[in-house]
Amino acid sequence: MSVRRLSWFLYASYAAGSVGTGGFGTVPGLLLLYYLTNTLGVSPVLAGAVVFAPKAWDIVLNPYVGQMSDRSVAKRGTRGPFLLAGALTLPVFFLAMFFPSPSWSPHASALWVAVTFLLAATAFSVFQVPYIALPAEITDSYEERTSLMSYRITLLAIAILLFGAGAPALVQALGGGLRGYRWMAVTAALVICAGLLSAWAGVRRARPILLASAAEGSLLDQLRVAQRSRMFLVLLGAYMAQALATGCMLAGAPYVATYVLDDPHATTVLFASLITPAIVVMPLWTWLSRRWGKKTGWLVASGLFGTSAACLCAASALPRTVVLALVGACGVGYAGMQLFPLAMLPDAIQLYEHRAGEKRAGVFTGLWTAGETVSLALGPAAYSTVLALTGFASSRAGEKVAQTALAVHGVVLGFGAVPAVFLWLSLLLVRKYAISADDLAAARRSG
Repeated sequence: MSVRRLSWFLYASYAAGSVGTGGFGTVPGLLLLYYLTNTLGVSPVLAGAVVFAPKAWDIVLNPYVGQMSDRSVAKRGTRGPFLLAGALTLPVFFLAMFFPSPSWSPHASALWVAVTFLLAATAFSVFQVPYIALPAEITDSYEERTSLMSYRITLLAIAILLFGAGAPALVQALGGGLRGYRWMAVTAALVICAGLLSAWAGVRRARPILLASAAEGSLLDQLRVAQRSRMFLVLLGAYMAQALATGCMLAGAPYVATYVLDDPHATTVLFASLITPAIVVMPLWTWLSRRWGKKTGWLVASGLFGTSAACLCAASALPRTVVLALVGACGVGYAGMQLFPLAMLPDAIQLYEHRAGEKRAGVFTGLWTAGETVSLALGPAAYSTVLALTGFASSRAGEKVAQTALAVHGVVLGFGAVPAVFLWLSLLLVRKYAISADDLAAARRSG
């Protein structure tokens, strides 16, 4: 089978989708828990449930979207309709999350955010599942996929930096409270919409060289298909553990800025310290993947993140510059933690498809995005649990509530210890991954 080289236009248009997906993944993960507890007055336990419950829906939804997406590409040769539907609906529901009535009680506001977040998560799945499936279909080159992912992850890191640093800064610049969050949401929704539509416009005419066959059987049957790929399960388990760790650290950033660094505006600085190194070192991780291999690169990146996160357990006693340096080291590791598994996923999918003689990219990516979104939601839920256990006191906009020493200690532990534990646990799975370019070549010849 000949190897298709991708055009620069396809590289750019595919990567553009990460502006939208990165925005939606970043803003709720960074600000939603803090918005609930420190603006709407929702208790940490209820706020954690609000952040997690809508994403749990993805466990059922994403494989189903993957199944329907496979059928669409088998019949029409494109996943474009799914991309367009997600691009048009996600910004609307994202915007609605930040528009509860000021007169509502904390419980009513929590219900509004939960419902609108559920609808936004649904729209995100409709776009994200087919979007992630594309690299396994539009090229059969082991190296080309890594390059494609490096462009996508670089732009994703830039988008995460802009949203993560810009959103809290915009909230503060506009006076904070509901007004600040609402204008931030309007701005973010417009940028998200532009990114998603750009990806749809660019890739909708790209015809896959590895067509998915129409999915057959029930949804449970499709899930059993994925269970037959051991390497996919290894990848998914490790990636979920790392996504949980990342989600926990993101959720903790505003709290660390407020209660440890004593500067709510430092959320922007903390986030920039995490993401800027990821952008700078992405070419280095891409180069190292060619010299060391994807697995070794992933192990090194994950170990760096886990070690740096563990050191952040002492953030309360460290100078601000040291805290920011440790967060920056996490950012260097974070770049590899994004690049390598997303470059390895198409390899695992293609290896299964060559050996099984059937195309099921949508089913695999449906499970992948379900695992990712649930884990990213579990991160803030885990962080809110630490806050609740250590006695954190919620507040409404304009209120100032003093926190106990134990509560501040919980803020730090959730930011450093919890991510470190899950990172080191993920390495047990990463070590079991075993797919090389030779394996794919052999499977292609035998298939």
